[in-house]
Amino acid sequence: MTQFTKVILFTDADGRARFREETLALDQGSPQSALSQLMPSAGFQFRTSPVGFRSTFHCTGEPQWVFILGGMMEISLQDGSARIFKPGEHFYSADVLPQGHSFDATVHGHWSRQVGPDPLVTLFVRG
Repeated sequence: MTQFTKVILFTDADGRARFREETLALDQGSPQSALSQLMPSAGFQFRTSPVGFRSTFHCTGEPQWVFILGGMMEISLQDGSARIFKPGEHFYSADVLPQGHSFDATVHGHWSRQVGPDPLVTLFVRG
């Protein structure tokens, strides 16, 4: 593998959350250990959410990577689309409130929930 797929949850020009994918080159290291370029981070947090957890619509406070360590996480958007992320999967959450806007739960953000029989365990890495 010479590239890494970065799933991005972002705020589009219309203020609505959307998903897109980009590729990151794994052009560092060696053929046996291909690496991306080193990326800065500003700290990390672990989170656990019990079976049955579901948030309300919200925006991400600060862009961050979200890695699913256990359980499954569903992210649902205002347009009704959703993605489920399983252990070992990730996304980059950059769905921030557009500057100068007040949060409107009928336009902005996404909601998340725990899916399946196991508690959700996540790692958040601030970018």
